[in-house]
Amino acid sequence: MRRLSLAIAATLACAAPPPGAPGWRILGPGGGGSVFHPTVSPHDSRTALVACDMTGSYLTHDGGATWRIFNLGETVQFFLFDPIDARAIYAGGMGVFRSGDGGETWKRFFPGEAQISTGDDHASGSLRAAGRPIAEVTALGIDPADSRSLYLAQGAALWTSYDAGGTWQKSADLPGPARRIWIDGRSLRGDRTLYLAGPDALYIRREGRWRTSKLPGMVTEMAGAPPVFYATVRGKIYVATDGGVTWRDSALPGFQGQATALAASAEHPEIAYVSYSGLRAPVRPTWGVAKTTDAGRHWEPVYDHVNDAWLSERFGAGWAGAPIGLGVAPLDAGIVYATDSGRVMRTTDGGRIWNETYSYATMDGNWTSSGIDVTTCYGVHFDPFDARHMFISYTDIGLWASDTAGASWYSATRAGVPRQWENTTYWMEFDPAVRGRMWAAMSGTHDLPRPKMWRRASPDSYTGGVVRSDDGGRTWRVQNNGMPQTAATHILRDPAGALYVTGFGRGVFKSTDGGEHWSLKNAGIPGEQPFAWRTVRDSQGALYLTVARRSDDGKFGNAGDGALYRSTDGAEHWSRVPLPEGVNGPNGLAIDPRDPARLYLAAWGRSTPEGAADGGIYLSTNRGTTWRRVLDRDQHIYDVTLDPKDARVLYATGFEAAAWRSADRGLTWKRIAGYDFKWGHRVTVDPQDRAMIYITTFGGSVWHGKADGAVPR
Repeated sequence: MRRLSLAIAATLACAAPPPGAPGWRILGPGGGGSVFHPTVSPHDSRTALVACDMTGSYLTHDGGATWRIFNLGETVQFFLFDPIDARAIYAGGMGVFRSGDGGETWKRFFPGEAQISTGDDHASGSLRAAGRPIAEVTALGIDPADSRSLYLAQGAALWTSYDAGGTWQKSADLPGPARRIWIDGRSLRGDRTLYLAGPDALYIRREGRWRTSKLPGMVTEMAGAPPVFYATVRGKIYVATDGGVTWRDSALPGFQGQATALAASAEHPEIAYVSYSGLRAPVRPTWGVAKTTDAGRHWEPVYDHVNDAWLSERFGAGWAGAPIGLGVAPLDAGIVYATDSGRVMRTTDGGRIWNETYSYATMDGNWTSSGIDVTTCYGVHFDPFDARHMFISYTDIGLWASDTAGASWYSATRAGVPRQWENTTYWMEFDPAVRGRMWAAMSGTHDLPRPKMWRRASPDSYTGGVVRSDDGGRTWRVQNNGMPQTAATHILRDPAGALYVTGFGRGVFKSTDGGEHWSLKNAGIPGEQPFAWRTVRDSQGALYLTVARRSDDGKFGNAGDGALYRSTDGAEHWSRVPLPEGVNGPNGLAIDPRDPARLYLAAWGRSTPEGAADGGIYLSTNRGTTWRRVLDRDQHIYDVTLDPKDARVLYATGFEAAAWRSADRGLTWKRIAGYDFKWGHRVTVDPQDRAMIYITTFGGSVWHGKADGAVPR
């Protein structure tokens, strides 16, 4: 971590990577989450695609030097390049999407007409037609000699189109769903031989007849090109060189190893790569990638020379684990992408040397993203004494800092933070009177308040608390005296210096001595283990507490409802503020600084069979006595933010691929152009330029762009 001169900082800012979308730049160190499905173009090995488990997809045209994020609404399960038209690409997610311009723009290709429902907690989309769900598309194949001939696996059926998707006809009912489709280019063009990978069998059509060839068991991965196929079953590798008729064991070079991801060369299927873990070779368990050049008769480890960026140095080489995705370039079997739980790696020499493609080292010895960002974050926090000194509070990789207005980043949890707390920083506060003094709310439990977390374990088991720094975040010390271990999700400092912390499953804690001692302040908050989430203070000193709901069944009016409370005596007593009718998922609250009676409530919709209900943004002009909804086009609003210099201007975002802006005190809302990441968290106005905003996301790091969505010229 180094402080920089203004000249160096300016140079770094100019060297920032290209935007994720027109007018937007994504900030952060890069990487940090699971990446899947690396797929390389058969026309240009510099072009490749990957997808993450947080709805983002990423495209490179320069061999991984830079990536551009795009969003198709849900997590993508496969990519497919047109074998003839280099500009045409397909992506399978919520239906099938097609790009005809090399991935710049996308349009839903199949099904042609459908409605989208986003009813669950993550606003996950599902397609429906005539009120009925549409089966998932699991695989797509394109005739290598005719791009107009398409084969599509949906449910347990195979559909065929001979007019580039204009019309479809069912060509077969399959024994089960298919995960891959291969078309044998050596077969007759009018009667193609097809291979479809089912759960435990190959479905083969040859000379117009179908037959089923059993696999050695339930397959976890399958790769190859006719007639050579590779499959992993219960961690073991099997190979067939006769079109899937007979299978033989293919042992890794050691003992007890577990094979995971597979990829083979489309042009030379005797060349393949497999990732593995737990291999004893000869006595030490190892993980990595192995390669075969003789169709699995021999495997050679090829993951010994890995040049990583920040992740291995910060968290250890084993943090990301063995690759979970492999992709071989069709034009060159020596070019391979490997994706894991935090990185994208690439080799151009068949595995002798692997280089990371997710982050760049900067001039100051820190890091900046190449465009691969798979990190959840909660806030962007600015030092009141130096706006160029800023922090991002992340999940999984903890707190990161920048001294260069976001041009480069370094981990800020190296000194004094308990190891079990490093995972997540939920929020920060600064002392406006003492330079370098700050507090952070941290936890070993991430992704709160999402139900997937509190369903897994009791809040009593959550680790975390408060840490304080007096040197600008270089070092920290724990301040938990009087506060048991808890998932500390928010911290607030009032003008008198009192601190308030929400402990998820504990309640509200208060300190009047800079965090040295804490007292629980739950008077008026009923029930055990209140899911205390965030606090906010109005201009007259009243505190509001948001309590997250503890139900996910769509019902309301019961003990699982979330709640809103107010205290007018410094958290000594709390009184309940009524929520709007039907709302049980309060998630954030903003208060007009000029009019403390004017409240803006961010509400998370309830899951119902018809979709999400009663979410959006609600306005109260009487301190919560009554409410009216002012935004219903987005049912999963995470938080509302006021422009600190102009209370007429508000921002909001949530989990439905939209950020919103209001210029009339919340009465009407307009979608902000350009930003389209599926899962948004919170908007922060850029303190150095009010025309710019930061948007934190659930899986896409921080987006920085124009507040009105305009593309700079």
